[in-house]
Amino acid sequence: YLYEAIITFVFLIVIMGMGIAIFEANPHIPMLIGVAFASLMALRLGHKWADIEQYMYDGIRQALQAIVILTIIGVLIGIWILAGVVPSMIYYGLDFLSPGIFLVATVLITSLTSLATGTSWGTAGTIGIALMGIANGLGIPPPIAAGAVVCGAYFGDKMSPLSDTTNLAPAVAGTDVFTHVKFMVKPTAVSYAITVAFFSYMGMRFNVSNVSADLSAVIEMQITLASVFNISPVLIFPPLFVIILISRKIPPIPGIVIGVILGAILAMVFQGSSFGDILKVGYDGYASKTGVESVDKLFSAGGLIKMMYSISLTIISMMFGGIMERTGQLEVILQHILKRVRSAQGLVATTLGTCFICNITMPEQCISIVVPARMYAKTYKDMGLHPKTLSNALESSGTVLSPLVPWNTCGVFMLSVLGVPALDYAPYGIFNYSMPLVVIVLSFAGVTIARLEPEAKI
Repeated sequence: YLYEAIITFVFLIVIMGMGIAIFEANPHIPMLIGVAFASLMALRLGHKWADIEQYMYDGIRQALQAIVILTIIGVLIGIWILAGVVPSMIYYGLDFLSPGIFLVATVLITSLTSLATGTSWGTAGTIGIALMGIANGLGIPPPIAAGAVVCGAYFGDKMSPLSDTTNLAPAVAGTDVFTHVKFMVKPTAVSYAITVAFFSYMGMRFNVSNVSADLSAVIEMQITLASVFNISPVLIFPPLFVIILISRKIPPIPGIVIGVILGAILAMVFQGSSFGDILKVGYDGYASKTGVESVDKLFSAGGLIKMMYSISLTIISMMFGGIMERTGQLEVILQHILKRVRSAQGLVATTLGTCFICNITMPEQCISIVVPARMYAKTYKDMGLHPKTLSNALESSGTVLSPLVPWNTCGVFMLSVLGVPALDYAPYGIFNYSMPLVVIVLSFAGVTIARLEPEAKI
């Protein structure tokens, strides 16, 4: 199994690397080629074709909620633009944010929102959309702004007791959520401080070099928005209401649907849109034709049809993930690596690496937490390590690295709502990629290593 599993894994990396880096192709077809190769390898390993099909279906089934959310978010974005919701958020945001403080403010705003709601997707799909528009008006490059949004959104996803991953990681590791969150505070604080310092520095650069040019761009955008939409503070209500609903543990799908309904009502009331306009924009997205390039580029977005790019990539990625998981091709590689682990620090580092590999090969955030937990839980206990050591490692890689992989469901979603590919914003995802490094470094100081009491080892 080991030889075949390595070949499958290397083939995926090579074909994805060639497709994206060399030929600048979309990742869909390279990933589909990877699915075909994984299927051929599964046949060689003795699996029947009917079973391989089922493995693909099982993989897709694990991402069905993500697919449904992507579908509704596409409709939501189009209708919120039509209603003036997103334009109003951007219009008022441009009054209060300047280039010098924007990036740090973005990290803090998205952090608080995701901490209160427990959802990185909900944060990026509401506040994140508006902040990207404000960044455009302030002349801040989209990749840097998207990096700030992703950092803040995944801080909350990692630390909020309302987050599904924050509850999933301790559950599969064998501890409780509050013990888990408390143990994550120190390493997360270090990564967060690095993130804030980085974006403070970047903000000072923009404040010095761009502020005079930005003021004219801001004024032009505000004038254009006011001429096309009826701007009103009331239009900021839908995203706030959706955030409140999700923070009160309303499931994300009905919460987002309520946001769509509110947007449709406000579109008719404030913008004079017809029901036909709402149906059209919900499917095709909003097409801005103001003649101002920055505005037209920003607001020509949303719609179900535009979300098909992300949905199709999610389906293909999960087909590959299903084959890799059910045929055991990934697990055999990781078990081979585990034989060489001799220390607690080595086990933590192996867990972090495993989560990242899962994010690449079985590209769904929750799978990247569950599979490593299932593989290593007994080893942690045998080494006398508290389950919170495992749960912290799971979240510090499985959760936060997922949006940095272009074909992961999280990377796909961020592209859909922020309009920036993962490879472009990844260099600025400081919180995300510093988190596993901080955990490894602090493991040697004993900060991210917790021992079981002697009686608990039994």
